[in-house]
Amino acid sequence: MSNIPSDLKYAKSHEWARVTGTEAIVGITDHAQHELTDVVFVELPEPGKKVKAGEACAVVESVKTASDIYAPVSGEIKEVNKAVVDNPALVNSEPYSGGWFYKISLSNSAELDQLLSPEQYRAQIEGK
Repeated sequence: MSNIPSDLKYAKSHEWARVTGTEAIVGITDHAQHELTDVVFVELPEPGKKVKAGEACAVVESVKTASDIYAPVSGEIKEVNKAVVDNPALVNSEPYSGGWFYKISLSNSAELDQLLSPEQYRAQIEGK
């Protein structure tokens, strides 16, 4: 069973957001990294880039496939995790800690209401 931390919000496209005030840290879920298998390359957006919720803003490549990563919320990219670019395996080993992708400054906190709760995300991936 996938690890689904209770303190996060989830996008239907398998990204998570850890919200603190007007910022969020974004990564992909444990379920997503399991589906991808071994991540071998991560391309992140440039700091300063403005993104809209649902927009592709990063790319993850695994031994199986390449996948777009979507912004769960709109805002400006404040910081990227260079460690995950240098060591893409962090996405597999630490999807909720060392394997995060970027920090974003929220431009519309009401969008958080569109994201899934941990229970809703679990129901989605379990097909309920």
